Formats: sequence, C-alpha cells, structure tokens
Amino acid sequence: MKTLVLANQKGGVGKSAVATLLVHYLARQGRRVLAVDFDHQGNFSKPLLQMSGRVTVAACTAGALLSGNDFRGMPIEPLVLVPSDRILLGLERQPALHTAFARSFRAFLAAMDAQFDVCVVDTNPNPDIRLIAALASADFVLSPIQLNQEAMDGVSALLNHDRVGVRKIKAALNPKLRLIGLLPTMVEATPFQKANFLQVVQQYYPLMIRIGEGPGAFASIPRRSCIAEAQAAGEVLWEMKKTAARDAWREIEPSVKRIADILTTTATTTEATHAAAAR
Repeated sequence: MKTLVLANQKGGVGKSAVATLLVHYLARQGRRVLAVDFDHQGNFSKPLLQMSGRVTVAACTAGALLSGNDFRGMPIEPLVLVPSDRILLGLERQPALHTAFARSFRAFLAAMDAQFDVCVVDTNPNPDIRLIAALASADFVLSPIQLNQEAMDGVSALLNHDRVGVRKIKAALNPKLRLIGLLPTMVEATPFQKANFLQVVQQYYPLMIRIGEGPGAFASIPRRSCIAEAQAAGEVLWEMKKTAARDAWREIEPSVKRIADILTTTATTTEATHAAAAR
C-alpha cells in the first residue's frame, strides 16, 4: 500500500476536493482505497459519508486511531473511510503523547498494507502533530496551492518549516517521503492568474507536475462551481448530470490521472522488485 498525504499550511486551497477526486478516480480504476481524514473540520469525510453503499465507514475514527485505539476489524471493502472527529482538536495539547500518536499511525498503516492499494490522507492546515504523524509514515506528499502571493509564499513553509517541513521530516523521520509536487487549484483564465501561474512555474519548476510535453503542460485544477457542488452533494464529479460537470472533468482528468499513475506505478514497480528479489 502506498500512502499519499495532501498538505498545505493554508486552508481553503481545495485540498479536500482534490483528495475526494483522487479517491473516486482510484476506486474507478479498481484500486482498493483507504481514505483517512485528519482535519477536524471533516471536509474530506462529509462528501464520502453521503455515498451510502459506495463508501464503507470504519468504526474507528481518525482521532481514536491516533490515540492508539484498537483498529483491528477494519471493513474488508474496496473503499473505506476513517472519518474525522473532534478528538483531533486536542492531540496537539498532549505533547508527551506525540511520539505515541505517530507510532500508532505507522502501526495502523502497516496493519492495512495487504488490505489496500492506496491510502489517501487529508490533513489540517495547522503545522501540528496530525501533519507530523501523517508525513512521518507516508510515501508521498502532494500540495494543492492557490495562485496568489500568500499561497505561493507558503510553499517555502511546506518545504522548510522547522517542525513539519517536508525536508525536515524526510531528513529526521522518513527518508522515503517523496514530494510529488505542487498542484495549482481554483485556476482561472484571467491575466492575473496567468501571470501568477507563470511565476509559480519559473520559481518552482522542479516541483511542478508534468502532464505533457508542451511548455504549459502542468497539472492543475480549474475553478469550476460544479466541483464545490459535487463536494456539497456527495456526488462523483463525472457522474453528475450537468454538462458543465462533465466538461470540468475532461479538464481535470489528465491531472488526476497523472497523480494516480505516480502512486500506482510506484506500487506496481515495488511489488515487482520484491518478487524478483524473492526469486
């Protein structure tokens, strides 16, 4: 199982919407998917909870999981959600237990390894123990960003924060952690946004996610009202009856597919390598 964490130390950048799109896409591809919501606001949990019959909800919540509650007996289903809860709010105020929280999540992922192909973890924007626990055991991190100066300045914090920066976590806690890249979200075809997109590409070119050979072929998510509508209604974007939703999905699919391919190709390659070594 490969674990992907969505992280950005600024709220309102579309993290939960991206996580939801990825979960649905991976499930459509026949992958066994585990969704974990570490944000007490539950914006990842809410749309999935509405999908009765398609998403199975675990008995253990995310806060209880980090607190070391028994997570055995997880549903044997292709798409399982470990939902958000209010316990998550109090974890940062228990510093003596922070190491135990991180170890509990690592043990959970190890226990789920054979049951799922991919685990997608949505995180809160605060740089606290929830984000540390997720990054300390993840394989990949993806950072959705908005095309404004405040969000772009936050890229430095994502990389270099002295507590939860990707470079710090990779060096001190998790050498296997890989940054897939930056994913501009809520992108509009305005002169201001185009200028900001160009600035992001120029400043962070190695961190952009390629989806083609052209000069502007980078992964991004456009601003479309139907994305928010799908989240609010608990619907799958490409299954909505609105033509605008299907059009939006055609724009988005290459970016989602590229990210999913990185996760699943790596998983397949790893499995093949282990099989070869065993022979």
